[in-house]
Amino acid sequence: MVPFTSFSEIDSRPSAPRNNPVWFSLSEDRPLAFFTGIRTEWTSVRKLKEGEVTAELFGFLTCKANAEVEPVHERAMPVILTRPEQWRTWLTADTPEALNLQRPLPDGLLRIVAEGTHAGPA
Repeated sequence: MVPFTSFSEIDSRPSAPRNNPVWFSLSEDRPLAFFTGIRTEWTSVRKLKEGEVTAELFGFLTCKANAEVEPVHERAMPVILTRPEQWRTWLTADTPEALNLQRPLPDGLLRIVAEGTHAGPA
């Protein structure tokens, strides 16, 4: 799990300025939530000069965009967990049960809290 208080998607609305980030959060106070992800080690040859190396890799899980994200970024959004029981399931359940959490956050739970590169706190 990766903690966050807000995340951005590049605005794809027709009237949006080019490369304009739109910032989403659970509320204006930007409370803590978590993205889901998968971490693994991978051994391969990435550069011939280095030879075989083992790298730690991480990827965020995504899902279909919900009603708030879809107008800005229609393809996908991160999988977001907001409750302690979801966190426990993600970290401890068998894979099929944990993957049931790979779904959009219910409509109405995200807000646009800022737009633009310098519109919000770091």
